[in-house]
Amino acid sequence: MRYELSQHARDVMLERGIAASWLEAVLEHPEVIEPDKADATLEHRLGRIPEFENRVLRVVAKMKSRPVVIVTIYFDRAMRGKL
Repeated sequence: MRYELSQHARDVMLERGIAASWLEAVLEHPEVIEPDKADATLEHRLGRIPEFENRVLRVVAKMKSRPVVIVTIYFDRAMRGKL
């Protein structure tokens, strides 16, 4: 899947040590997909990262854009142990 990172997403990936391969895995094969509560153009994709203690990575993206735009990405502490 083709995607581009917003500047914010690029910055937080560097700051938090989030690997592009983790982003791509969750983007392409999410365990859970949720709509955004405030913005209908955004989708939240969540997936566990086994090599990072099964922490849950949340990818917020504009899925209907071409290429897909990654708005933000972070490890969701509230979802730990829930997937």
